[in-house]
Amino acid sequence: MWRMDESGGKLFAGGQEDWTAAAREADNCGSFRADEEDEQTAEQARSCYNCRYRRWTAASFTCMAG
Repeated sequence: MWRMDESGGKLFAGGQEDWTAAAREADNCGSFRADEEDEQTAEQARSCYNCRYRRWTAASFTCMAG
């Protein structure tokens, strides 16, 4: 579900609207931390779309978790 972007970052291949895959990836992630409530976009509490380590791009997001 991930690919490397041009700067070597981890880019989510599902884009900005693959709600199921983003929740599944977050369930399997030991680094997940919920972002502030006003920054969350997904209905599921545990979703990459709601993680404080995601940084939005034009088409998706990159994961900044170490």
